[in-house]
Amino acid sequence: MNTAFTTTITDGIAELVLSRPPVNAIDDAGWHALADELERLGRDAAVHVIVIRAEGKGFCAGVDIKELDRHPERIVSVNAGNYRTYKAVHRNPVPVIAAVHGYVLGGGIGIAGAADIVVAAEDATFAVPEVDRGAMGGAAHLQRLFPVQKVRAMYFTGEAIAAAEAYRLGAVERVVPRAELRETALAIARKIAAKSPAMIRLAKESLNGVEDGNLEDKYRWEQGFTLQAYMSKDSAETRRAFVEKRDAKFGDQT
Repeated sequence: MNTAFTTTITDGIAELVLSRPPVNAIDDAGWHALADELERLGRDAAVHVIVIRAEGKGFCAGVDIKELDRHPERIVSVNAGNYRTYKAVHRNPVPVIAAVHGYVLGGGIGIAGAADIVVAAEDATFAVPEVDRGAMGGAAHLQRLFPVQKVRAMYFTGEAIAAAEAYRLGAVERVVPRAELRETALAIARKIAAKSPAMIRLAKESLNGVEDGNLEDKYRWEQGFTLQAYMSKDSAETRRAFVEKRDAKFGDQT
């Protein structure tokens, strides 16, 4: 049974709400359930546009690091769930709007970066702390949001970008007060839902086809390095340090 999200469909708009307290970190089963639901919504003729948003303190903290600390063998399945979810957003037959607030981390970046339109609350921050979690991944989708050298600075440092800066760099369509986030996303969704469903689906396929490079291939390349990272002692130490809420300690790097 899915416990990571809820879905409603009204007037052509599917609203998928992430709800996995306390931080919307999604576990292995949750990622696969999310991918299944997005694929199902894309096949539903009653759905003209999808809005993904979240409840709680932030949009999505990515994968459940505590689960991977307990079950490191699940990394392959988690990787597959991530890949399927981001593909189900990016390659969905209908437009997908991500309405983000609070922290947008790791897997949250994957969802937002794969989306067609991003709307952000004023308190939203975007970051990829993958290096500090002993993993790789997320740069392909981050690069769909931000310029390449900004992506590298974010990736190497783990530092976050605020919503206002994300807007300045062209990553988000609107920045609004948190209380207005849902209605802002739904207002854009209503404009899309009112148009010809056939034309919108053709437009989505056409726009995907003219993108520079294949997003899924790029992310798959990254995932190979995620698996390699997980085989290192440093990766295990970063997860253990995260769970124990302490600084990671690394051996001699020479």
